[in-house]
Amino acid sequence: MNLAGKRVLVTGADGFIGSHLVEALLARGCTVRSFVYYNSFNSWGWLDTLPAAQQRTLDVFAGDIRDPNGVREAMKDCDVVFHLAALIAIPFSYHSPDSYVDTNIKGTLNVLQAARQSNVQRVLVTSTSEVYGTAQYAPIDEKHPFQGQSPYSATKIGADRLAESFYRSFETPVVIVRPFNTYGPRQSARAVIPTIITQLLSGVEEISLGSVSPTRDFNYVKDTVQGFIALAEADDAVGEEVNIATNTEYSIGDVANDLIRQLNPSARIVTQEDRLRPDKSEVFRLIGDNQKIKRIAGWSPSYDLSAGLADTVAWFKKAENLAKYKAWLYNL
Repeated sequence: MNLAGKRVLVTGADGFIGSHLVEALLARGCTVRSFVYYNSFNSWGWLDTLPAAQQRTLDVFAGDIRDPNGVREAMKDCDVVFHLAALIAIPFSYHSPDSYVDTNIKGTLNVLQAARQSNVQRVLVTSTSEVYGTAQYAPIDEKHPFQGQSPYSATKIGADRLAESFYRSFETPVVIVRPFNTYGPRQSARAVIPTIITQLLSGVEEISLGSVSPTRDFNYVKDTVQGFIALAEADDAVGEEVNIATNTEYSIGDVANDLIRQLNPSARIVTQEDRLRPDKSEVFRLIGDNQKIKRIAGWSPSYDLSAGLADTVAWFKKAENLAKYKAWLYNL
């Protein structure tokens, strides 16, 4: 399927990956309806930072993914759905798990029900590498067992299995897209790379982090969104769950030290206790096997970590961007 000219709904369009995906879909020639979280400020989240000319081309639908009526209304006349709306912060899921069930599981159910009742040609449901937990073998392919090591990951496992069930029960054209750790401009400071960069750029000498030994498979956001697009266009992806990964791992400490060398060599890392996950909840190793997405969608990463970090740092160095972050706070 060629996305050019398709009418596309993006849920979570106001977020980090969602806003980048909207830009890429516009460049692809799609008509984009952006589902954003309703608020009385009329804020479109990160879409507010897009050029005014781009904003005017958007069909923005303000709603709540937990409301089935709004989801059904937003999906009218759409050909393809990219479902990214979710609660994603792991520490917040420890004390507010109910909201994760409502948003991640019930919200996904609302999308699937609306898709079943409409004529959409493709529904891409966003998963996460966290569903695998700490690697039992590496690299992690799509046959790796699931482990609910946090309420967040448990709800994403539940959402994935709902998506699978709609494909198997009703032939809903579902693709489960499983990005590994995405980073880049606009990412929330609840993620480790923005946390490190914003602290360094604010001039502090002690960089507060949690555990620095876990490894992650880092995807630059432009690669991640191209993975979504490639899977939407790949007919063989329907009914499949597919990793978006680089097949390379870096420890948090290695990334932090690299950024320290670039931005403030006199800074040092200190462990802040409230940033540590409970030991059985910490995911100590994530490295994704990307052979499946290469085979069925022809995707491979265009950015290595060095290039992606360079773009990310350059974005954060702009005063108007850095001003949006509170580097002195631990962002759940």
